[in-house]
Amino acid sequence: MDWMNELNGLVKRYAGGQGTQPAVESDDALHQLLHSVPPSVLAGGLAAAFRSDQTPPFPQMAAHLFGNSNGEQRAGLLNTLIATLGPTLISEVSSQSGNLAGISNLLCGGQTISPEQADQISPEAVQELAAHAERNDPSVIDQIGRFYSAHPTLVKTIGVAAIGLVISHMTKQE
Repeated sequence: MDWMNELNGLVKRYAGGQGTQPAVESDDALHQLLHSVPPSVLAGGLAAAFRSDQTPPFPQMAAHLFGNSNGEQRAGLLNTLIATLGPTLISEVSSQSGNLAGISNLLCGGQTISPEQADQISPEAVQELAAHAERNDPSVIDQIGRFYSAHPTLVKTIGVAAIGLVISHMTKQE
């Protein structure tokens, strides 16, 4: 397990989310680790960071990742959240919130959201949608963790404290 050796070196830099870490986005060792770790291990680390009280709430982190994603990734995140809620709940929720009206309008006839449509949605709407999805089905956190484990470059954008938690969780996986 080469990734475990890399992981041990990064634990000292990121675990605890403080100290003199390099800039997360430009850390080559972190980049290499995130691309070599098994996706299931990375997904578990992400879910742990999403659930932690040491990081921003899950909806805020999902919105942040959405804001840093490309159109295809945005569509994937939205479609995952929407699948968790289902069309009836989406209509109900969007009627109560102006932020989510745009999402409801895009879901004509049960279609999925395209990358072009996803680019029209604000991170604030995604944050609200993620909050509803989490309340409806807390396992959405695991689903989003799995989704972003397939996009490890984006993982570096979640911040030092969250990266520290992801790495800490991964050290417990063997």
